[in-house]
Amino acid sequence: MKLIEIYNFLDSISPFCTQESWDNSGLLLGNLDDEISKVYLSLDLDENLIKEAEENSLFITHHPLIFKALKDLAGESYPKAFVKEMIKKNLSLIALHTNYDLSHLNAYFVREILGFKRFTQDKFLIFVDVDMSFEMLCEHIKRSLNLELLKISFCGKQKLKKLAVCTGSGGDFISGLKADCFLSADFKYHQALEALSNDLSLIELGHFESERYFAQSLAKDLQNLPLKAIIKVSKNPFQYF
Repeated sequence: MKLIEIYNFLDSISPFCTQESWDNSGLLLGNLDDEISKVYLSLDLDENLIKEAEENSLFITHHPLIFKALKDLAGESYPKAFVKEMIKKNLSLIALHTNYDLSHLNAYFVREILGFKRFTQDKFLIFVDVDMSFEMLCEHIKRSLNLELLKISFCGKQKLKKLAVCTGSGGDFISGLKADCFLSADFKYHQALEALSNDLSLIELGHFESERYFAQSLAKDLQNLPLKAIIKVSKNPFQYF
């Protein structure tokens, strides 16, 4: 299957034109006329995934390997070393980032991982009507994500009616957010202070933990294409001990 056919299919289910202005989703490496027989799906790229990949294959990742402009490929710094190795092996790369958050990932996370079947979506935010205590919600999230610990900021409101969810970094949405509790990742100190002053509790999901389901979400759609899609697990850059 030609790369351009895969690209057009991805664009049809999650239009690249809907990505945020600062984002760099789309085709990052490869030629549209290349023939692709194997596709790897992963949240990110790391050394082992590139090393193990077969030549002439395609990676589809959530996070773009290239965010800022590269002025050269000299040296072995990140991400230059990855790019050079991928060129050697003729590996193509497509990123589905903020466009996929909008079209699929946030809803998939809420429905399939957290188990909330009824919700509304407003761009990057998912809203769920709930009837549970803050403690019950924390325990539910730990079970759903197989986590032992959660980082929280509790405003004191025990009874929850409205829950807001955003995979990845959602701290910029705190201002004016109409909810009792907000689940997202990468909250900053001043954002937690603002949330507390607005009677909004926060539950911080790790960035990796909230978006690690990208590959299994996309794999369902790729089943309709005549190619082999392999889910790969990239390394979480953070560890807990």
